[in-house]
Amino acid sequence: MPIGYETAADTVEPVDKSVLIAKLDTIDTAPQFLSEPISAAATKTLSQLRIILISSLFNSDSDEQHSALGTSRWDDVQRTLTYVYVQATKVAQEMDRILMDVDVLLKGENEALPESLYMHAQSVFLVSTAEGERFDVPSIPTSKAIWLARSQIHSPEVPPLRLPSDSFIPRLFPVVALGGTFDHLHAGHKILLSMAAWITQEKLIIGMTDDSLLQKKANKDVIQPLPERISCTHKFLELFKPSLAYDLVPLTEVAGPTGWDPNIQALVVSKETISGAEASASLQLTVFFAFLA
Repeated sequence: MPIGYETAADTVEPVDKSVLIAKLDTIDTAPQFLSEPISAAATKTLSQLRIILISSLFNSDSDEQHSALGTSRWDDVQRTLTYVYVQATKVAQEMDRILMDVDVLLKGENEALPESLYMHAQSVFLVSTAEGERFDVPSIPTSKAIWLARSQIHSPEVPPLRLPSDSFIPRLFPVVALGGTFDHLHAGHKILLSMAAWITQEKLIIGMTDDSLLQKKANKDVIQPLPERISCTHKFLELFKPSLAYDLVPLTEVAGPTGWDPNIQALVVSKETISGAEASASLQLTVFFAFLA
């Protein structure tokens, strides 16, 4: 049996970098059973927390009925990412660690976890299964492994949010685009980037607001220079979905690549950027809109 949350939290010293690994049986509801494990890991992390969620729903070879890949479970995946990011960043703020870097990754059960994802972490928190059992993660030293019990929360049963079987929306789009400033990458940015990568099959194009367009923006002096913003964004995307090609281009006007690249089939936008996306769509009528709530 795994050690409980209180015991683990009391016996672990804070470290610079840590990883939390948990298995998801379902994404029909927000993973509230992770609330205490996330709190424990975030409390004991000083600068970087990487959360890895493993599920058969994320397997690349899953049939459509049992898969959460692409657009098929868009709302469920977004809700899962949002819940986990909110729980972790809330604790970071309470601990006065507002600059703590939090990454949430989604991996299939049949996908080997690269050691690079956790090799530099001083602590690796692992959350026991619903039956209270431990699972095997190769190459994690016993000295780093800290087992945590799930929070005892019973979520109501709700039907999963799936696209109608006759929907014209494909599960994956070969080429997807989105745009933004992506200054000092935070949880909101990462959810937007993750969802865009989630529905992309081959290439994701990211329009990065050029420094020339930010001259009238408030607090422009503290905005990261474009090369730095591009580097941070690319690094996160490579971490989240390394199989894709990423094209990060300076954005000097609203439409950006959507105005001239006919290969773009989808735009991922937040509510704050809907007006700009509508302007882009007017230039290219085949665009599919994937809105983040």
